[in-house]
Amino acid sequence: MTPSPIKHCKQCGSAVEHRIPDDGDTKLRAVCPQCKTIHYVNPLNVVGTIPVWGDKVLLCKRNIEPRFGKWTLPAGFMEMGETTAQGAARETDEEAGAQFEMQGLFSLVNVARVGQVHLFYRAQLTSDQFQPGIETQEAMLFSEADIPWEDLAFRTVKETLERFFADRKAGSFGFHVLDI
Repeated sequence: MTPSPIKHCKQCGSAVEHRIPDDGDTKLRAVCPQCKTIHYVNPLNVVGTIPVWGDKVLLCKRNIEPRFGKWTLPAGFMEMGETTAQGAARETDEEAGAQFEMQGLFSLVNVARVGQVHLFYRAQLTSDQFQPGIETQEAMLFSEADIPWEDLAFRTVKETLERFFADRKAGSFGFHVLDI
């Protein structure tokens, strides 16, 4: 097992030991030998939307790494104190400056190799005017035929968009769970 990246206790500052805790746990953890705190490293939630205007989807061209200059759905890391829907709405506002109404949860994509879970909600745009934030070079509407598939930033976005367009063609939106 790979040891945790944690080197010092968040409670008392002592150097941690990487071992299986004595509490019946079965995984290698960062354990403080002084105050006995067990530190866990858990997956991060990435939350975002699939914003739609007519038959087009809003994509954002990244102005940050990773994948600088590539296209993505507006999304980012969920913050403490917010729900997944609140985080998705905040990220859509921050990255695209879009006006929209939130709709249902559309996809949950497990990306275990990097410790992330991506959740995308459908969103109905109420305007085709955008004011992208500093993390976005430009925000643009794309029809399915014009999606820059080879220039998408992340596989989670590609998989989500493929399922979105298939559901739209079928006339009914489902909920999709994927492992990539």
